[in-house]
Amino acid sequence: MQLVGYEPSGRGSALLISDGSGDVDHRPLEAGDDLAYALEDRHCAGTIHDGEHVSCNRPSVPYCDYHTSTWVCARCTGTCLKDEMDCYEEHAVYIAAFAPDTFKVGVTKHRRLETRLREQGADRAAHVHTVSNGRIARELEAEIATRLVDRVRTGPKVAALAADIDEDAWESALTAFDVIDRFELDYGMELAARPVRETIASGTVVGVKGRLLVLANGGTTYAVDMRDLVGYDLEAGTSDQDLQSSLGSFE
Repeated sequence: MQLVGYEPSGRGSALLISDGSGDVDHRPLEAGDDLAYALEDRHCAGTIHDGEHVSCNRPSVPYCDYHTSTWVCARCTGTCLKDEMDCYEEHAVYIAAFAPDTFKVGVTKHRRLETRLREQGADRAAHVHTVSNGRIARELEAEIATRLVDRVRTGPKVAALAADIDEDAWESALTAFDVIDRFELDYGMELAARPVRETIASGTVVGVKGRLLVLANGGTTYAVDMRDLVGYDLEAGTSDQDLQSSLGSFE
């Protein structure tokens, strides 16, 4: 078996596993579920096309050059990178908050706004512009990105798992905008301490926030970036790898 993809929160929260036959099994990640996979060799995850997995044995991970695709819209700043602009649908510009005080600007199709926020694992968000197409949205995003970040790496997102929003900083960040709507996102996790960052696929599911899978294993809570799992061959059974433990596991 190989782990060939994942669905973040907002899209069902699942690991995508292929047995080599082309079939893709969606392994849901519900709180309380037990995972028991040992990580073996890692290689290119291939691609999933029309629901069927096409395997690849090239050593590059998580994808080789043949299976790496770049979504051109993610690099757009208002000048279309496609042969013909096709993002005529209504778009939203938003500010997403990650505890305690990381604030990110982003854009998405208006109908996907809350889903997109949950896919990223945002704690709070404010919808600040509604525009007629993606080009205008990207122009606004590029301007706001001179003051706020437009991407958040995994480290700050792990830190946000057991932190609270700095309310004063959040309200201050929004003073420059006419807020249309606000969101408070709940992922069903109450964590007393920051989880240890690790790459494992065994333990009891605590929850999923964005692409972070939180697992309890041996008295320690771990945060796993599911993208770091993509490409690994899986062996059913608990892992015997040495894991870093939190201080709380010794109390």
